[in-house]
Amino acid sequence: MMADLDKYDQQILKILQDDCSVSIDEIAEHVHLSRNACWRRIKQLENTGVIRKRVALLDADALDRGQMVFVLIKTNQHDADWMTKFDQTVRHLPEVVGAYRLTGDLDYVLTVRVADVAAYDRFYKKLIARVPVSEISASFVMEHMKDTTAIPIGT
Repeated sequence: MMADLDKYDQQILKILQDDCSVSIDEIAEHVHLSRNACWRRIKQLENTGVIRKRVALLDADALDRGQMVFVLIKTNQHDADWMTKFDQTVRHLPEVVGAYRLTGDLDYVLTVRVADVAAYDRFYKKLIARVPVSEISASFVMEHMKDTTAIPIGT
């Protein structure tokens, strides 16, 4: 897919990843294209799925969800029914902001946003009540050194 993106597309994507509220006129001026050419490129990037959606990034601390927790999960069950139930469970728990199935020693890692340890405990109890796991542990983030949604482009 990257081979299909020329320098204009790459520049547009970099701008939008930094701030998707930038006007078409500002983007066009920055990348040296006409407004219409820039708009058509953005629409094409949306239509092909390169741009999935545009969102606002919120401040977790301001919303009392400043504690990030990585939840490490192992399971003895790998059948389709359990996997479906687990998938549905994590999708419906709003504290889960990321869920990943892994290779290696761990089966899953969840990224969870809560207010504090007590809120994590409530989340933990909800999770294990809905789906059985054989091992679960949590690592609380002490410091955010890098936390970005930007995908590297053209590097």
